[in-house]
Amino acid sequence: MSDAPANDPVQVEPTAQVERDRQMINAAREQGTGSLFWAFTRLSGPGWLQSAITLGGGSLAGSLYLGVLAGYGAMWWQPLAMIMGVIMLSAIGYVTLSTGERPFDAINKHINPVLGWSWAIATLMANLVWCMPQYGLGTAALRKNLMPETLGDANQWVAIGLLFVVTGIVIVFYDAGGWAVKVFDFILKAMVAVVVISFFAVVVRMSVAGDLDWGQIMIGFIPDFSMMQRPSAAFADVLADTGDYRSYWENIIVSEQRDAMIASAATAVGINMTFLLPYSMLRKGWDRDFRGLAIFDLSTGLFIPYLLATSCVVIASATAFHAQEAPGLVAEMEAEVTASPKLQGGYAKLLDGRLAVEHGEAWQAMDDTQKASLRAELPEGDRRIAAMIIRRDTDDFAAALSRLSDETTAQKVFGIGVLGMAVSTIIILMLINGFVLTEILGMPGHKGLHLLGCFMASISGAVGSATLWTGDAKAYLAVPTSLFGMVLLPIAYITFLLMMNSKSLLGENKPTGMQMARWNLFMVLATAFATFCCMWSIYNSS
Repeated sequence: MSDAPANDPVQVEPTAQVERDRQMINAAREQGTGSLFWAFTRLSGPGWLQSAITLGGGSLAGSLYLGVLAGYGAMWWQPLAMIMGVIMLSAIGYVTLSTGERPFDAINKHINPVLGWSWAIATLMANLVWCMPQYGLGTAALRKNLMPETLGDANQWVAIGLLFVVTGIVIVFYDAGGWAVKVFDFILKAMVAVVVISFFAVVVRMSVAGDLDWGQIMIGFIPDFSMMQRPSAAFADVLADTGDYRSYWENIIVSEQRDAMIASAATAVGINMTFLLPYSMLRKGWDRDFRGLAIFDLSTGLFIPYLLATSCVVIASATAFHAQEAPGLVAEMEAEVTASPKLQGGYAKLLDGRLAVEHGEAWQAMDDTQKASLRAELPEGDRRIAAMIIRRDTDDFAAALSRLSDETTAQKVFGIGVLGMAVSTIIILMLINGFVLTEILGMPGHKGLHLLGCFMASISGAVGSATLWTGDAKAYLAVPTSLFGMVLLPIAYITFLLMMNSKSLLGENKPTGMQMARWNLFMVLATAFATFCCMWSIYNSS
């Protein structure tokens, strides 16, 4: 048995199992690449946990709006952001497996305690706040897509209770250790698979219907940084009809496009994901012999599912929405269709911005009737471009998919994918919060505290989704938490860079020569990328 206490949530795997895994890897390494690949595939785990958290509501929303604004031209952006994240996660994994030290203690001891505590506190805040929209996403999928007759508007708390119970049971499995951990790993892998398969099925259906231009989709994976400066060419004809206000609309599109790119990059690898990885590896009993497995695990368990899921959402969103007016907004286009109140509100806001530029201070003095009259009198080009770039949400996406098949099937397939995203993310946020609480209280081996930390996040999400994640309160919670986490992410990356270069921490395991040069090159690139995203977020929030 392990030398760790029986209630240690960081290391409870039996030593015998770890040794069997080690022997499998070493034997496979001697047999060649194919055998090693198969061994790594069988033993993967922590990377799938990362995938379960990153494939959440943030990734869905970011992919949806990227598709609306940039079309297939945005296919390259999210994979690039994830590659940067995988580099830094690989680095913290390398340090953790080389030293066997818990990262929170290692940072406080070898780097700077301010960095260690900031990392932990930012992660704790992120867990408590970001559980709220995941509960909202999951309950919406249950009530609107999967069980509308059973769980309508009057049964919000029943849906919340279902999510709370299911996620709680899965967490208890993880904390039980032994065979239950294998069940937990299987459940998480299955959930990630459900998410990927659901959105992949949507793309397959679109392809069979002949709606997809695969040539343009493949071109979309070629990086094009000019997206930060110009709108998609698909808007050109409509922009030409906006006359003197073309530059105004171009600036709106480019600004929204940049924001969507930064937001989707921020959800690729968040501050809390950097906390999860090392502790999940220590929990499995991995050490320096598992460093190659760790990198493979991140590449396959994290990058590939993320690439498939986000790409499928961007493809579907671009096909359904890019450079197409939302139905029911431009009277001349579809007078018989009534847009949802949410779409009507967003549409009016875009038109109001355009009219405020034209009329200046006089616009603010007008009453609602005068404003409505001026909106209706705007040239068709202005109204069409506003109807094209308006934000769509999951309801609009599900409605668009219903045109590909019968409405019931479309709603169920989409609902399953969204529910899988929400449930898997809630579970991992709970798990991370358990690790954080035991670390900051200096009791990493306390099983009760670990469970308390897990359910702190779940209770916050369950209650907050119904009471706090609305209106102004949503902004008061989301904006400071997002900014704090985004600011801390490049600082965390710099910390990992310092750890990788610390002789006192790594000792003889510190890379040297060209290996060190490669690590530093990739880590500096990833840190620069995170810093750019951070600075842009701060600038836009100021």
